[in-house]
Amino acid sequence: MIIGSVTFPKIELHVHLEGTVRAGTLLQIARRNGVSLPADSAGGLAGLYEFRDFAHFIEVWELTTCALRTAADFRQVVVDYAAEAASHGAVYLEGIFTPAEPVGRGARWEEVFDGYCDGAQQARELHGVQVRLTPEIARGYPLEAAAETVRYALAYRDRGVVGVGLGGSEKLYPAEPYAPAFALARDGGLGVVPHAGELGHPEAVRTALDLLSSDRIRHGIGAARDRGLMREIAARSVVLDVCPVSNLRTRAVPSLAAHPLPDLIAAGVSCSVSTDDPAMFGTDLTADYAVAAQLGVDPRACYLAGLRGALCDEPTRDTLRRAGDGFGWPAVAAMPGGEPGNHPANASNAGDAPKPRPHDQTR
Repeated sequence: MIIGSVTFPKIELHVHLEGTVRAGTLLQIARRNGVSLPADSAGGLAGLYEFRDFAHFIEVWELTTCALRTAADFRQVVVDYAAEAASHGAVYLEGIFTPAEPVGRGARWEEVFDGYCDGAQQARELHGVQVRLTPEIARGYPLEAAAETVRYALAYRDRGVVGVGLGGSEKLYPAEPYAPAFALARDGGLGVVPHAGELGHPEAVRTALDLLSSDRIRHGIGAARDRGLMREIAARSVVLDVCPVSNLRTRAVPSLAAHPLPDLIAAGVSCSVSTDDPAMFGTDLTADYAVAAQLGVDPRACYLAGLRGALCDEPTRDTLRRAGDGFGWPAVAAMPGGEPGNHPANASNAGDAPKPRPHDQTR
């Protein structure tokens, strides 16, 4: 099924706003803030985004996202990505940001939250995309930073913050020490949306379900190694936010053929589709949906999974439901056109995952 020639409504629940900044814009921001990056051209930055493994991706993330320093930067990245996502049919986004990182570089907590929340409001006004925010606890930072992330998330609930996530190396920093912070978030009415099972470990998914009482799990593909766990996820109606191109680019999966998304769907697990860090992985929403389609996943099923998993209020959910109900989904499957050759779906293995395309190298 070729879907690149039809723009249909999409809900994206797993996108790191820091990882959406295209290379040309990142260079402009870095110059504005007097920050030196490891490359001084869009092409040079694109070359950095050839990841050996997940650890190398984290290393490059730290070297490049450090350019984001001010409320103006944070606001800009939300508005810019909303414009891009809208061009691919996005009607609703849940953006991730990690406040402890810029705070560690000298920003104030209020400056970070104000910038992202202002950006979410402006994105809606300019581009018609509903943006909600899920600040993320960074594994490896002091536990006080986790608690502070939650406290500020609660304080900004009326500005579009709907949940709290957990990101970083599961291997080096297990989830257990962060349980009190997530209990605080849940008690305050925020959703719990950690990363778990990205690198194939079902135990991490189990911990996210049972210890953190997750409302949704980012990635979660490690659950495919445990049939009982997949059945439980399906029975509990927990949505997994799957990012197929990301999994190829970080080599979390060795090949597209080995991706567990079809197994998860076959087990009855609801899976939304997202880009994760589109600028760093040379992807976009259309491309990731093309990968999902090549794996046999129906675009409407992805939309419905996003609808189920979204942490928005019920009036917003009703609006999203009407957008989905009013779209002619059979036309998506029926379209014969489109040339899939440039899509990441055509990478036969992680080593063949495509280099960023020209539109990824500069805005």
